[in-house]
Amino acid sequence: MTASLRLGLVGTGYWADVTHATAAAAAPSWDLAAVWGRDAGRAAALAERHGAPHAGTDFDAFLAQVDAVTFAVPPQLQSELAVRAIRAGKHVALEKPIATSLGDADRLVASADAHGVATIVMFTMLYDPRVRRLIDEVRVGRRWTGGAGLWLGSALNDENPFNTPWRHDKGGLWDLGPHAISVLWKTIGPISAVRAEAGEGDLVHLVLSHDDGRTSTVTMTLRAPDAADGFSTLLWGADGRQEVTVDDVDAVTAFVTAYEDLARLVESGDRSHECDVRFGRDVVRVLADAEAQLTDVF
Repeated sequence: MTASLRLGLVGTGYWADVTHATAAAAAPSWDLAAVWGRDAGRAAALAERHGAPHAGTDFDAFLAQVDAVTFAVPPQLQSELAVRAIRAGKHVALEKPIATSLGDADRLVASADAHGVATIVMFTMLYDPRVRRLIDEVRVGRRWTGGAGLWLGSALNDENPFNTPWRHDKGGLWDLGPHAISVLWKTIGPISAVRAEAGEGDLVHLVLSHDDGRTSTVTMTLRAPDAADGFSTLLWGADGRQEVTVDDVDAVTAFVTAYEDLARLVESGDRSHECDVRFGRDVVRVLADAEAQLTDVF
C-alpha cells in the first residue's frame, strides 16, 4: 500500500474507546481519521485521546473525511447508519450482530452488493490466530462431529461497562449468540436449522443442526453470577476433544487483524471474505429464527 487508508469510528462508548479506536490507531494500514457520535463532547474527547483529527455529530461531514467506517453502536442504529455509509461508497467494519432483524440484515447485504464496497464483521474470536489455525485445519479436512458452547456473561450486572439498554432488550441471545454461533459454524459446518428453549431471565439454550446431520448446542446468558462468568466451546469427534480458545482472546489484536483484512479487500478489489456481511446475515438468520421460537424470554 502506498498510503494509509482513512478509518472513521462511529460510536463513543466503552467498546469504541478501548477496542475499536485503540486497534484502529495500531493497525498499520489505517489512520484513525474521524470520530462520529451523538454527543459532540464525547466524540471530541475520544478523537483527542486516539489522535483522530476530526470529530463531530454531522454524519455526512464525517463520511466525507474517511475511506471506511467501523461501527461501535447498538445494532439497530448500526444497521441504519451503515446503509448510509455504504451508499456513500464507504467500506465498512460492522459489529456483531450486524442487525437484529433479517430484513435489516438483507438490506445491508443488498446495499453492499449494489455499491461494491468491502465488508467485514467483527466476530472477535474468528480473528484470533489460534482459532484461525483451527479453522484452517477444518478447511484441509479435519472433521468434528459436534460441539457445545457455554457462554456465561455478566454484562447486565451492576457497574459492568457492557450494561447497556440494547443488551437489556435483546439479552444473551443477540449479544453472545453471534460469537457462539460463528465459532461453531466455522468449525463444525454451516448451520441449517435451530431449536431454541428459554430458561430463567435471558438464559437461552440452542440446538443447532449443521450440514450432514451434525449437531451442536449453546447455552448463553448475560445475567450469570460474577463467580460463574466465562465462555467456553468444546468440539468433539474422531480426533478426540478440542477446547476452542474463546475466553482469553486479545480483542485489540483481533481487531487489528480484522482491519488489516479489510485493507487488503479495499486494495485488491476482492469483496468476498469469510467474515463479510453475507456471513453476518447468515448468523442473524439463525438468531432471528431462535428468537421467533422463544416466548416470555426476558
